[in-house]
Amino acid sequence: MPASYPWPEFASAGGLLCYGANNSDAWRQGGVYIGRILRGSSPAELPVIQSTKLELAINRKTARSLGLEIPAMLLAVADEVIE
Repeated sequence: MPASYPWPEFASAGGLLCYGANNSDAWRQGGVYIGRILRGSSPAELPVIQSTKLELAINRKTARSLGLEIPAMLLAVADEVIE
């Protein structure tokens, strides 16, 4: 069944595509928050930050096995194309 996932690891494992936050960036942001808390900031006063770096990964092997044709324009803008 074709599906879209939030993490690139799913596309690498055989999922059709992924569009979601960059995991490395999310962990880095978490580290920045921990650093602020350890320096004395109150967790209640820290702003909520949403990831701005998103990734698109497409698994062409899965698309072919499902009989789907991925448009060239979509492949061109993908961060990762898995053959």
